[in-house]
Amino acid sequence: MKAAAFDYVKPASIDQVLALLHTHGDDARMLAGGQTLMATLNMRLSEPQLVIDITGIDSLRGISVQGPVLRIGALTTHTDIELSPLVARHAPLLKAAAPHIAHRAIRNRGTWGGSIAYADPAAEWPTCLLALGGTVIARGPRGERRIAADDFFTGLYSTALQVDELLVACEIPLAGADHWSGFSELARRHGDYAIVGLGVTARRKGPALHDLRIVVLGVDVMPVRARQTEALLEGHALGLSTVTQAVASLRSEIEPLPDLTNTSATKRYLAGVLLQRMLPIAD
Repeated sequence: MKAAAFDYVKPASIDQVLALLHTHGDDARMLAGGQTLMATLNMRLSEPQLVIDITGIDSLRGISVQGPVLRIGALTTHTDIELSPLVARHAPLLKAAAPHIAHRAIRNRGTWGGSIAYADPAAEWPTCLLALGGTVIARGPRGERRIAADDFFTGLYSTALQVDELLVACEIPLAGADHWSGFSELARRHGDYAIVGLGVTARRKGPALHDLRIVVLGVDVMPVRARQTEALLEGHALGLSTVTQAVASLRSEIEPLPDLTNTSATKRYLAGVLLQRMLPIAD
């Protein structure tokens, strides 16, 4: 199948993008890495009147430390993140998650901002952004707006981004000396969408974890925090009994949606397996 006819424009600045969005609204789509858009166009799941190619706007690229946060530009590729020394030092969860994203060819082209804005419930970057307590930076006609990750994902492929706004970057708090994180997922084959996945961050003090954020992917219409399990683990030494309780808690608080090959019960069980493998049990 071929895409329906559309107009194409490649603006040279963010201001030009915003002017086009103001004119065309929801009839326009952004082209960044194209790893999602091109497929949806060809399958006619998306039929915009205008495709706005933002790949020529260099200000949307790059990874930098700005005060207490790590800033990742919207056009930064998955490979850029995977290989970045700044990411490895200040947001190691992202480095751990990157190899799970599809295959090298896709990681070379796909972009951070595209993944966050598309908000696929089985995607790694939305899960990581939520686990890291990050912030989305959107720019629109009213200026710049910061949206906490906890408020950004609103439903299936749905976010708090307005139709006249452009996601320009995200900010992630720098990992401190006591930072602990883990990422894992299970898929039928490497590169397939995950059956279920888990991203966890915390501050580690001796055998105990504090300020936990446990995020599950692939079980709902968006990445979800396991707040009941976070509260259960908060401040407790991670012995075998505590971890066993946490696994039971996680399985009880999620209601996974089945897919073509996995039942809700399978996903619930596998989420617990991932958490049990991930949590550092004290000696």
